[in-house]
Amino acid sequence: MEEDNINFEEMKQFNIDYYINLIRIKKHQKEINPELEFQLKTQKNKLHSMGVNTQDFEYEE
Repeated sequence: MEEDNINFEEMKQFNIDYYINLIRIKKHQKEINPELEFQLKTQKNKLHSMGVNTQDFEYEE
């Protein structure tokens, strides 16, 4: 059986892409979604622990 190994940079990029997708969803939502807010907060904390500054991904309302 072959194992799929993912290196740190690939894992970081995957998490950045996921965070950006969550931000895109939030931008187009009409009402507050508590689950989406929780997912955004969790993903942001994950990225910060990986040394990623998420401020550049934020959009201005």
